[in-house]
Amino acid sequence: MTTRASPERLPGIRLLLASVAVVVLASVLASLVQNSGGHVRVHDIRIPTQNGQWVVADLFRPKTATSETPAPLVVVIPGFQRSKEALASISIELARRGVVVIAIDPYAQGSSSSSASTQAATTEGYGMFSVIDYVANTGNLNYVDKSRLGVTGHSAGGNAAVRGAAYFGRRAVKDRKLSVLQAIYVSGYVLSFTDNVLKDVRSNVGTAYAYYDEGAYRNELKNGDMRRAPEALRLVNSGLEPGAAPLEEVALGQHYGDAAKRTLRVVHNERVLHPFQPYMVEATANQIDFFEHVFDIRSGLSSRDQIWYWKELFGLIALAASLISLVPVAQLLLRTPVFLPLVHPLPGALPRPRGRGRLLFWTLFVLGAAIACFTYIPLSELSQRLFVAASNREPTWFFPQRMNNAVMLWAVLNGAVGFLLFFASYRFHGKQNGVRPDMWGARIGGSELLRTGALALVLFLAYYSLLLTIYAVLHVDYRFLFMGVRVFQPEMLLLLGMYLPFFLVFFLSNSFRVNGSMRFEGEAEWKSMLLGGVANSAGLLLIVIVQYTTMAMTGTVYWTEGWLYVNLLFAVVPMMFVLPYFNRYFFKMTGRVYLGPLTACLIFVMILLSNTVCYLPL
Repeated sequence: MTTRASPERLPGIRLLLASVAVVVLASVLASLVQNSGGHVRVHDIRIPTQNGQWVVADLFRPKTATSETPAPLVVVIPGFQRSKEALASISIELARRGVVVIAIDPYAQGSSSSSASTQAATTEGYGMFSVIDYVANTGNLNYVDKSRLGVTGHSAGGNAAVRGAAYFGRRAVKDRKLSVLQAIYVSGYVLSFTDNVLKDVRSNVGTAYAYYDEGAYRNELKNGDMRRAPEALRLVNSGLEPGAAPLEEVALGQHYGDAAKRTLRVVHNERVLHPFQPYMVEATANQIDFFEHVFDIRSGLSSRDQIWYWKELFGLIALAASLISLVPVAQLLLRTPVFLPLVHPLPGALPRPRGRGRLLFWTLFVLGAAIACFTYIPLSELSQRLFVAASNREPTWFFPQRMNNAVMLWAVLNGAVGFLLFFASYRFHGKQNGVRPDMWGARIGGSELLRTGALALVLFLAYYSLLLTIYAVLHVDYRFLFMGVRVFQPEMLLLLGMYLPFFLVFFLSNSFRVNGSMRFEGEAEWKSMLLGGVANSAGLLLIVIVQYTTMAMTGTVYWTEGWLYVNLLFAVVPMMFVLPYFNRYFFKMTGRVYLGPLTACLIFVMILLSNTVCYLPL
């Protein structure tokens, strides 16, 4: 005997099956790009390091790398705030060309442990020093040619790379041997190209710096032009033969020195912004050319023959479809006896504001965006004074995420401001013009609130269960450029409980505003939701606009000391834009303003927590 699906249930089932199918298919395709159509085996490894620390990494092993035909190896180090997946472009492309790759989660990032050192990039290479020692000294990696080991890193990862070259160079001089590192490539960082560091380097060195790098104000000439930059000149001159006349200008892309003597030097200067450098075909090609040259590789592939961007595209599709899948899952669960009591008639829409009401609406709209804009950087500075341990890279259980602490303070303040503007609008205009509190969908009892929280938790678990399954089978997550939904270690659940109440102020405030003051009679739904998305993200987007408009006009970003906090917004702004859509969809399902922010807060905060630097004492 079979039970026929009800007409109300069928649309939810169909959307769920379709969205999950898209997630799975996009993930399969992303995995095929990552493993080069099955020619490269990709899996994660965990390497114990000093002081009880550990490094988690992705190991890319081409099938051509065997004990009979050992291959060169490159350790890939992402920059500050990034995990091992962030530099998938170079990991994929090197592995396609027969190079073994170990892409690491730096200390205090991703799934690696924190470090006992507050200067882990400098003193431990973010864990790379130990990884290189493991590769060089273990017999397990018999498919690696230990005479051809390299390192590449971007931004802080680039600093780790050059520090590693100096570290192993000093060791080589002491042991009267060649350095274990044949070559390094430093992307997006030149501050370590000092005489004191370079004098110990005994490796071939390639470097690339973004011409429009936001951090260029820290360079000696205060710009990103490497042709006459003292940092680039010191690097190139460090490889010249003794007695040779030092260069006064670098020819970009030209090889100086001798790869066989480990004195090769090359400088590139791609015209791109700092955070986009790893996602540029030209920048990736320059790295490929460097390692193919120093390792004497004949892959038969042009350096411009790249496929990594397909993984980014499929990751974006998987990310979008995974978020869409939350809607039909909620629809189906709300038809069950447990959660059916959460469904109420949709409250009537608000009267469309006219005259003074319309003026007040847009005034508050602009005011909210302005407050969001002008408070972000000051609050990021305040967070460094309030959360001293995390700001100083010291292990702590008290709000250990340096960058998220700033976002949290911003969320609390702007959530409170949002509530203030919402109730002020009602008190001084809406109350006298047909707006009633029952239109907000805010009335709820204690039992119903607990049930709503339980449903949000079920949706959270369902969402991440699918991700964990996909990662276990295919070794990919949902990501596109700076946005990523990645698997998380259990400790993140403790931090979720710590950060969630503060972020919830903002998420709940947004639901009240989107559904209680931006839903008007006779207005097209797409216009209403677009307005909510713009209202929620405009303030932060304005910061990005000011930052890069100033840079375009003057050559220097507007916020210098806080430029990393501005870069963080490339990931935060899209989430802020999408949030009102979830709040509206869940509001339409339940007739209440609570399920949307509870669900979105759980998922989006976990996304933030698992993608940022975290100084836990682990």
